[in-house]
Amino acid sequence: MTASPSPALARHDLIARFSEILGPAGVLTDATDIAPFCTDWRSLYHGRALAVLRPASTDELAAIVRLCVAHDVPMVPQGGNTSMVGGATPDDTGREVVICLSRMNRIRGIDPRDLTMEIEAGVTLKAAQDAAWEAGFMLPLSISSEGSAQIGGVLATNAGGNNTLRYGNARELTLGLEAVMPDGSVFNGLRRLRKDNTGYALRQLLVGSEGTLGFITTAILQLHPQPREIDAALCAVEDASAALDLLGLLRSRDPSLLQAFEFMSGTGMELVTDLIPGAGLPLEETAPAYVLLELATPRPDADLREFTESVLGEALEEGIITDAVIAESESQRAGLWKLREEHAEAQRRAGASVKNDVSVPVTHVPELITRATSACEALIPGIRPAPFGHMGDGNIHFNLVQPEGMAPEAFLARSHDIMDTVSAIVKELDGSFSAEHGVGQLKPYMMPSWRGGAELAAMRHIKTALDPRNLMNPGKVLPPATQGA
Repeated sequence: MTASPSPALARHDLIARFSEILGPAGVLTDATDIAPFCTDWRSLYHGRALAVLRPASTDELAAIVRLCVAHDVPMVPQGGNTSMVGGATPDDTGREVVICLSRMNRIRGIDPRDLTMEIEAGVTLKAAQDAAWEAGFMLPLSISSEGSAQIGGVLATNAGGNNTLRYGNARELTLGLEAVMPDGSVFNGLRRLRKDNTGYALRQLLVGSEGTLGFITTAILQLHPQPREIDAALCAVEDASAALDLLGLLRSRDPSLLQAFEFMSGTGMELVTDLIPGAGLPLEETAPAYVLLELATPRPDADLREFTESVLGEALEEGIITDAVIAESESQRAGLWKLREEHAEAQRRAGASVKNDVSVPVTHVPELITRATSACEALIPGIRPAPFGHMGDGNIHFNLVQPEGMAPEAFLARSHDIMDTVSAIVKELDGSFSAEHGVGQLKPYMMPSWRGGAELAAMRHIKTALDPRNLMNPGKVLPPATQGA
């Protein structure tokens, strides 16, 4: 039986109790101080918070969770606040507390023989990458927001990114976890084992739960050897089908070398080169579409450049690609990646945009792009489809920019029409409406039709068992109980 909450404390009494546990640096209540925590990165959601709590240890976090449970205070976990679906934004009631783990930011250790890193949730992904590299290893997880995204949020959303094709997403890189559960108890699963069949894999349940089942506080992540050679190349192609042919050619020659394979539409590339300073196309002519590929090897005798030139030469001869450029330095490699990583910012500068983070089996990516482009152009004449993303693992960000001259508010008012149009095609192609960004508070309405029946019922049972009063990140992932199964 679940214990009933204690009588609600007055706001100032509750804040005083939080301050006793966390100290003055751990509690933010001034409206100016908490404002950045109450708006999501895309400015789609604007909430209010009772306070922002910043624990410095697992014990402190557990204590404030128990206090929140005792007084029926909803909790919203937040890392670097880079969610694309409003997953870390409080509602507008002012009852919720935002709990940010940025003060829990220690890299506890790196084991060079075990190839593991033990790291706290508040460390940014970039800091974790740098620490691994300085120790002679590589943390392969790489996303556009890695400079601000924190490990806790990266794991809670099961982030994917550019290197998923080769190394897997966050779930595949996580060996062990420590977490504070919704009742304030501490799950200590910081085990470095590759094999551990002792009941349910709770760490896998927490990874990807978007903060609805507990707070990830510490993780043990797998590292990989540093590559000795890296080649990046930008290739011009006629369409997504040709891009898929190039992927097949690379895999047939040596799949172990392929690290990233990113698709970009001609429209998206044009926005980047027009609107982002310093982003220039290093090819003689523009193309209908592009592929940014990256090959890497830890072997000292691989002669990677010879392989890259050989396979791209073959692709040119067969008409799979129409042009290509290989980076000759680290700065040129960074320049090629800038063309890919600035797509979201370029689209923001071009006006309002609707983002569809979807995935389909890799073989269906060309059909997805062709059909969704036609459907959206029919839905809103003048709309600018700008799909891009991780073609190598089937994850395309099918983003759409407002027609030139259309009011941003009018375009965004059609967001659900656009999302539903794209999602209907994705569903027919056996895909997913959320590939790596999560469900958050943007997409729970889609869950019954996509994950209904036994699957959604099981999710609800798990949520109720661990968080019976729905205090952990309420309103995220699962739709209201009255909607769907």
